[in-house]
Amino acid sequence: MSEQTSSRTGMWRPTWLDEFRAFAIGIVIGVAFTAVANSLVKDIFTPIIGLLVGGIDFTNIFVTLKGPSQPTLADAQKAGAVRALTRMHLRQEPAPAAPPRSEVLLEEIRDLLAAKTA
Repeated sequence: MSEQTSSRTGMWRPTWLDEFRAFAIGIVIGVAFTAVANSLVKDIFTPIIGLLVGGIDFTNIFVTLKGPSQPTLADAQKAGAVRALTRMHLRQEPAPAAPPRSEVLLEEIRDLLAAKTA
């Protein structure tokens, strides 16, 4: 048998209804708190941390965990890839090495020969 409680209207209602109401209110508060926390991190904390560590934009720093690799986070989300933030700095491409002196000399000789025949 279910227990009953008295409401403000004087009608009796089951106690599980009060428990369900408390549960539903808890869910609504939890969802609202999650949205506020996500917005706070995305819009406030991440840009400030990015500025403090040298102006890094965290929006496209990720690694592919599963699925095809995509150039941007938006493309990866459209493709359904699983990704995660992996590092706080962007990897810079190394500067190309200068060609050896012998190649430079051979290019100059080629250019001189081409100029003489023209």
